[in-house]
Amino acid sequence: MFVDQVKIDVKAGKGGDGAVAFRREKFVPLGGPAGGDGGRGGSVILVVDEGLRTLMDFRYRHHFKANSGGNGQNKQMYGRGAEDTFVQVPPGTTVRDAETNELLGDLTEDGQQLVIAKGGRGGRGNMHFANARNSAPEVAENGEPGEERSIQLELKVLADVGLVGFPSVGKSTLLSVVTSAKPKIASYQFTTLVPNLGMVQLDDGRDFVLADLPGLIEGASDGVGLGIQFLRHVERTRVVLHLIEMDDQTGRDPFEDYQQINHELETYDPKILERPQVIVATKMDLPGSSELLAEFKQKLAAAGDTHEIFEISSITHQGVQSLMNKTADLLAETTEFPMGDVEEVQTQKLYQYQPEAPAFIIEQDEYGTFIVSGDKVEKLFKMSNLDHQDGVMRFARQLRSMGIDEALRESGAHDGDLVAIDNFTFEFVE
Repeated sequence: MFVDQVKIDVKAGKGGDGAVAFRREKFVPLGGPAGGDGGRGGSVILVVDEGLRTLMDFRYRHHFKANSGGNGQNKQMYGRGAEDTFVQVPPGTTVRDAETNELLGDLTEDGQQLVIAKGGRGGRGNMHFANARNSAPEVAENGEPGEERSIQLELKVLADVGLVGFPSVGKSTLLSVVTSAKPKIASYQFTTLVPNLGMVQLDDGRDFVLADLPGLIEGASDGVGLGIQFLRHVERTRVVLHLIEMDDQTGRDPFEDYQQINHELETYDPKILERPQVIVATKMDLPGSSELLAEFKQKLAAAGDTHEIFEISSITHQGVQSLMNKTADLLAETTEFPMGDVEEVQTQKLYQYQPEAPAFIIEQDEYGTFIVSGDKVEKLFKMSNLDHQDGVMRFARQLRSMGIDEALRESGAHDGDLVAIDNFTFEFVE
């Protein structure tokens, strides 16, 4: 099964907690604090594996979590840093934030990496908190929480040449003739439901990747039929082979089909039409195909279209070799076409002003408990070690410096009222 779009959840590892410990050795009285720092949490990193061709693996696994760092130890020993978690993706994967739709990266080269969730730093041990006023502090930090986010992975196949055209015009048949690929072929609409890739190898040593893409219908650029699935993948191609069937039994006008396909391409992305395009007249072995082709050429000339036309029959192999040679020549002359949004990510970063979120918000629930929330205060709570009295007093001083005490009084808090931060509840003291 070909899977080209998935949503996954990633969570980096938490940093290790700092230790509260003291130096206890014979003949060393009052040795002082010796609690070590916690280790760094593991990050979640996407890495390109050229052996993958689909996002199928993510169909059964949607959650990826890195390990937390080791806690600090006595004798000023640091905790072990956690190993990063690497997630393999196929080349051509575009990564976006699932909530904001921000483009995070475009992974195209084998071995390319993208840190998608950064691990938290380790908490400091009590050896960092000694001072002249408190030479034996029982204060340590917990590790910083790791980043957590949902991302959208979208695969756009990396093919040099794309076969475009209406359903059942002979794209899959041509692919099976010129490559070792074995796509499913039948005489009904929408035989190709997913992209098929094949390697074309010419006698002169040249080779390129050819993609048979799902057929288009009218309105494909607006999501009708399989259009969007197709158009997503044609963005990567450098040369477009536009297949038009010359079968007078279908009742279709080849010139109208040709115009309709180009209209859908232009509507989706005008830059696609800037790429070299070759018109391929297929099924030339059928009766009446020559007359239909002559009429098509007349309409093409009247419209001022100068694209080169190749006549082929995949069944008899007529004109197939010359078409492949021409395609290889065009590839040698054509450079890659960068995608606009990807190019912006690689060369520049757009910084926009965003109002700073409040450090905390105070609300009161139905039971009268004051709920203090906010990213900054919740992170402070998670990194505070409340197992020791010194740690509790330090946390209280930090809350006071943030202005939470005064804000609680303004909200109507009195002595003895309950205050909750995350899952920690305490009494308010005037």
